[in-house]
Amino acid sequence: MKRELITIDGNEAVARVAHKLNEVIAIYPITPSTPMGELADAWSAAGKANLWGTVPLVVEMQAEGGAAGAVHGALQTGSLTTTFTASQGLLLMIPNMYKIAGELTSTVFHVASRSVAAQALSIFGDHSDVMAARSTGFALLASGSVQEAHDFALIAQAATLESRVPFLHFFEGFRVSHEINKIEALTDEDLRAMIDDELVRAHRARGLSPEHPFIRGTAQNPDVFFQARESVNPYYLACPEITQKAMDKFATLTGRHYHLFDYVGAPDAERVVIAMGSGAHTAAETARYLSAQGEKVGVVLVRLYRPFSAEALLQALPKTVKVIAALDRTKEPGAAGEPLYQDVVTAIGEAFMSGKAPFAQMPIVIGGRYGLSSKEFTPAMVKGLFDEMKKEQPKNHFTLGIYDDVTHTSIEYDPTFSIEDPDAVRAVFFGLGSDGTVGANKNSIKIIGEETDNYAQGYFVYDS
Repeated sequence: MKRELITIDGNEAVARVAHKLNEVIAIYPITPSTPMGELADAWSAAGKANLWGTVPLVVEMQAEGGAAGAVHGALQTGSLTTTFTASQGLLLMIPNMYKIAGELTSTVFHVASRSVAAQALSIFGDHSDVMAARSTGFALLASGSVQEAHDFALIAQAATLESRVPFLHFFEGFRVSHEINKIEALTDEDLRAMIDDELVRAHRARGLSPEHPFIRGTAQNPDVFFQARESVNPYYLACPEITQKAMDKFATLTGRHYHLFDYVGAPDAERVVIAMGSGAHTAAETARYLSAQGEKVGVVLVRLYRPFSAEALLQALPKTVKVIAALDRTKEPGAAGEPLYQDVVTAIGEAFMSGKAPFAQMPIVIGGRYGLSSKEFTPAMVKGLFDEMKKEQPKNHFTLGIYDDVTHTSIEYDPTFSIEDPDAVRAVFFGLGSDGTVGANKNSIKIIGEETDNYAQGYFVYDS
């Protein structure tokens, strides 16, 4: 099937799918997720129907906590429901997220992940908000490009309906949410093929109704709470396999193949970086370039971060790996290491303790931080990390992309290193607020992308 090539940003790519697959959308604006809610609201106001022919009800609440409460309530009626948020907005939703996950309720929250205000507020992208929600019980699915955000919005919906584990689908604020890129649009036929109406009916049947009384949301005492909390285990154990099944079905429809962990680079790599989101793509392109020159390097792209499948990670890693670097786009002050680093250390350590490790020897595992608040993350920085990993004792708990002259955590790199195709054309446009330049540039990119055979990519850097 020939699909339309369109040039849009990440927010619109996600909103297109979410509006088609839901009946209730509870919103509250917060940068950089606001356009998803605005688009959904505009489409419903114009009478645009979802996949089943009804116009989704879009309601703006008084705050993100109210939006999450409205989502929870709508889900309890059996409605297909979603929301869009970021940063402190996501943190305000956490109490309701525990309830939604604890009650095994299918939904997808779409998050344009953004810095949580610490020493200062920042509207730009990293993973600090998502990592604050990782204990809620939501599955965490990471996309790293506009095309992936479009695709994973659908894959997450298919997986949540079958697994009953709610999904948080996230992509970096601005770096993906506001980047304009040329993508292949999914059709209604693709959506229908991925969404099983029997599972939708099952979700509907779980809604509270006087026609079939059921008790939910009770209080439990010490005699039963622990046992009941553990009763969700089979659902979380099954979730990775269900997600992979949805990815495989998606591949048969579109030809785009995804896995829980995707490996890129030399098959006999000795130095491997593990990362998620858009930064993983930068690392992967760098690994392709370096491995083509004979370097034994590779990158693992994390797709499904929760539930974390240690088995799938070990299968993705080359058996020859000697040094692994886990990159986190967040900071947890005082922790023994950032979240992905700790998960990788645990997965590999437990594999060796159980005698199931596929490696000849225990690899060195280091971890570090990069890209906070959309700090640039370039192939030069990835090359610097791969060079650091050659050392007998590579630096652990490092920072990448800054010069840390206080605690000396930073890794040096050569900023002149580049992997860019010599035929690529780059242009920089400057604009002032309200002078029309941003809109004009967006239109220019769309004209290039949709009226020619060229691939156009536009990224807008805003000063707050």
